[in-house]
Amino acid sequence: MNHSISNLSSSSSSSSLWFNYTCTIFSFIFFTFTFSFSLFSLSIFILRLKLWCKCSTCQSFLTSSWSKDFNNLCDWYTHLLSKSPTGTIHIHILGNIITADPKNVEHILKTKFENYPKGKPFSILLGDLLGKGIFNVDGDSWKFQRKMASLELGSVSIRMHAFNIVKSEIQTRLIPLLNSVSGQVLDLQDVFRRFSFDNICKFSFGFDPCCLELSLPMPASEFAEAFDLASKLSAQRGLSSSSLIWKVKRVLNLGSEKELKSAIKMVDQFAQRMINQRRELGFSDKSDLLSRFMATMIDDDQYLRDIVVSFLLAGRDTVASGLTSFFWLLSQNPKVEFAIRDELEKVTAGISPSDDQDFVMFDQMREMHYLHAALCESLRLFPPVQLDSKFAQHDDVLPDFTFVRKGTRVTYHPYAMGRMERVWGSDCLEFKPERWLKNARYVPENPYKYPVFQAGLRVCLGKEMALVEMKCVVLAIIKRFNIQVADPNQAPTFAPGLTATVRGGLPVLVQRREA
Repeated sequence: MNHSISNLSSSSSSSSLWFNYTCTIFSFIFFTFTFSFSLFSLSIFILRLKLWCKCSTCQSFLTSSWSKDFNNLCDWYTHLLSKSPTGTIHIHILGNIITADPKNVEHILKTKFENYPKGKPFSILLGDLLGKGIFNVDGDSWKFQRKMASLELGSVSIRMHAFNIVKSEIQTRLIPLLNSVSGQVLDLQDVFRRFSFDNICKFSFGFDPCCLELSLPMPASEFAEAFDLASKLSAQRGLSSSSLIWKVKRVLNLGSEKELKSAIKMVDQFAQRMINQRRELGFSDKSDLLSRFMATMIDDDQYLRDIVVSFLLAGRDTVASGLTSFFWLLSQNPKVEFAIRDELEKVTAGISPSDDQDFVMFDQMREMHYLHAALCESLRLFPPVQLDSKFAQHDDVLPDFTFVRKGTRVTYHPYAMGRMERVWGSDCLEFKPERWLKNARYVPENPYKYPVFQAGLRVCLGKEMALVEMKCVVLAIIKRFNIQVADPNQAPTFAPGLTATVRGGLPVLVQRREA
């Protein structure tokens, strides 16, 4: 009996050992297969990125050797595009076709619009910051937001509301600040960023962050600082040779992705506070964008957040960037500044002393064709958004016979286009407002030759309001002050970002003009 039990126990032990051994072997085989398959998948991914590409352009990009000859990546791209017979180049390691050909731009933004959406890669890149806002979606969601925004931004009441916000910010903050620093040097880019952030927050949320106080508080505001950081780090994702790099960092919550997560959390909390305030206090009698969207029966807080943050991004950095570049160009071209002052005097000459002469009104600005031409010329050379990308849904052929494979990133480059002799002539690098005038009146250009505000179905809805804001600032400053750039011969060097920001700012000497 005991012998039988002993044999049974021995047999059971052997079976258990065999089972454990089999499980160990199976686990080893399973994990070996899983690891091998993952390694194989990663290899395929890397091969698809063509990181092995040995062409001089890709090697220059990977090693950053282009920086030996160019201060800015956009200037290197401009050089490559100008040397290309078609005005189109291919950065193989990025899977990116870049073009400066107006016919290609029209093809992408109009003729084959449906084939070139923003695309999932772009939406993922900026998804944490912009969510499902208008600048980060395609299809029905984009059409709905576009229609809604068009109705709101196209109304006379919202435009006058925006104009009054700008007027107030100039009269109560910008002019007093510049008066207080007359004879001193300050960073004009920082001033413009604060100015435009105050304006866009009032316009979007009905909230005043008070960034442009006389004391110039540092930081301008916690929200402004978080928003700037989120924009900067989101843009840096696009500079990676592989999206895998930032995605792994996001999963592990490391480095820049950890900073980005924290910054976006602060943006989200601020947006939610604004939405909660509107729900508590009511929004039917408010004029800000958030209240208007809430009045259209949108009750999804996340959707409201995404829409308003998108407009915040578009309205803040673009205006500040455009103004910074304009005053840098003006410092090198005093004749243009003189011509604008001369035009201003002619337009306001018939105003009686009893009228408000401190601020040029909207109707008067519409008569200032030279000013409008000067701003368009400045934006031609220094567009706030230097490039814009789409992703091909299907195989296609561009008008210059460049083949575009499905899934390829296709980029048009307004910054480079403004510097193409084949597009703008032999004087393309000169700042000449006159190229926009015929018989002293402004004449618009083909939008696909000048896609500074995009073109076609996605043309910028805030274009006119942005130009009016810039005109108000330019006229208010040059009427009262002389602005001398500390080093006008130093060409701008741009920091990485969604919009063009001058690294190191724009130090200027401010001097009050004699009456």
